[in-house]
Amino acid sequence: MAKKIYVGNLSFRTTEEELTGLFEQVGAVESVSIITDRDTGRSKGFGFVSMNDEDAEKAIAAFNGKEFAGRALTINEARPMVKKDFTSRAARNNRW
Repeated sequence: MAKKIYVGNLSFRTTEEELTGLFEQVGAVESVSIITDRDTGRSKGFGFVSMNDEDAEKAIAAFNGKEFAGRALTINEARPMVKKDFTSRAARNNRW
């Protein structure tokens, strides 16, 4: 089963191909995605890599804190995204 890895503190110029190349050093990469701003298309400086469990653990151990493209990477197992509540405080408190 694939494990999703969070990759943070990426250079805004890092490409998915470069990230794939880095992670392929420890095992087979299933997918890579760098998160971009919806409006500008510019990288947000983080992304996700999917690998099998064993290779993912190796990658986390090998690359967390290591420099890549001039930045010290933050690597850990990805956690599920928490949906944010965008209602205003007034609406939540029924104080219109």
